[in-house]
Amino acid sequence: MGCGRVGSTLAQNLEALGHSVAIIDQNPEAFRRLGSDFGGLTVNGIGFDRDVLVEAGVERAEAFAAVSSGDNSNIISARVARENFGVKRVVARIYDTKRAAVYERLGIPTVATVSWAADRILRHMVPEGHAEIWRDPTNAVSIIEAPTHPDWIARPLRQLEQATGARVAYIMRFGVGTLVTASTLLQDSDQVFMLVTKDMIDPVLGVASAPPETAADIEAERGA
Repeated sequence: MGCGRVGSTLAQNLEALGHSVAIIDQNPEAFRRLGSDFGGLTVNGIGFDRDVLVEAGVERAEAFAAVSSGDNSNIISARVARENFGVKRVVARIYDTKRAAVYERLGIPTVATVSWAADRILRHMVPEGHAEIWRDPTNAVSIIEAPTHPDWIARPLRQLEQATGARVAYIMRFGVGTLVTASTLLQDSDQVFMLVTKDMIDPVLGVASAPPETAADIEAERGA
């Protein structure tokens, strides 16, 4: 729902992956963004109107994305798709971060556009400290980027896990996300992302940013 820049790009990408796509927008001119080779269904109408959703095929849809420019329209259409039509995978774009957190707790995944973009830019401008990548709807578990001391390079990442008491969720290597194994060694320029609870963030960052020898001392103190 929504054929702006995000919606049209999403529709084109899904179609390129072989999916059957329908896209809804109140403005018929918006469909021009799709290009002449778009083979999906375009539906002119209000995205949270039941009849419009049915025309778009919501009753047989496997997923629904609400990406119009209005928070209210997005969340209403997302709830209708999930609660009235039983669509299993529903996501909504929300500009208001406080409301996004509320809807996450209701079980509707959201993308808070402004905060997401600002966080991505901030992470490139000021890499120090912790950058939260993801947090579960209950706010119990998150994934953070953990900058590592240069002395960790060429060491197995399992040693970092043992020293921090946290799991490595994945690493970014040459711009590609990679899952680690017991034998994965940290390479120069790797970005390490770890699964943590709120109380673990500072200790994990402290261990990761310290030389392995210091980290071993910290681990020993923790065990004592």
